[in-house]
Amino acid sequence: MSSVERGYDLLATKFDHTPFRTPEGVLNATVGALRPLGPFGQGLDVCCGTGAGVGVLERLCNGRTAGVDFSAGMLTQASEAHPDVRWVRADARGLPFTESFDLAVSFGALGHFLPAERPALFAGVHRALRPGGLFAFPLGAPTPIMSGRYWALLAFDLAMRLRNAVWRPPFVMYYRTCPIKALRDDLTTAGFTVTTVPLTPLSRDDPAPRLVLARKAKTP
Repeated sequence: MSSVERGYDLLATKFDHTPFRTPEGVLNATVGALRPLGPFGQGLDVCCGTGAGVGVLERLCNGRTAGVDFSAGMLTQASEAHPDVRWVRADARGLPFTESFDLAVSFGALGHFLPAERPALFAGVHRALRPGGLFAFPLGAPTPIMSGRYWALLAFDLAMRLRNAVWRPPFVMYYRTCPIKALRDDLTTAGFTVTTVPLTPLSRDDPAPRLVLARKAKTP
């Protein structure tokens, strides 16, 4: 019943042992897809949580790595696991960076932003990247309507909307507010050129997720 920030502060010490942490298979597949696009200099993990994405950046970047999140509890856990990383507490809707990074990644965070908030998020990432920089994040494949997962995610989103209609502060976390077309449109409006590449499925029965690649234009 907490806000997003307070909820993650409370969950921080247990987060890496929950299903909400990005699976290692997704992290490894992301490294494999990005490595041919490098080398990269400095890297930024947007909405870094306990720092799973920083591990990706450390394998791809030859410069300093940073992580940004607005949960102090999550940043405490991240700093203990990765003491050499620069950790910044800030709201991702107003990132405090300008042309500082060559690669930005984000894992599992988009559901915490309402569609109307995505333009500010993507504009901030665009501003944080150097010319030619890349923003990458995995996106699950569309779930078939006849699958149990489809109905489970729909039920979760409906329950969350009901919760937020009757309880304050809201806890924004939705699974069905990030269709690829809407994301592509928002990224393009922010100034990115957008492509996608397939990632390795987590299991034989899972549809393959995709890695969204948003490239900032190089300086003419």
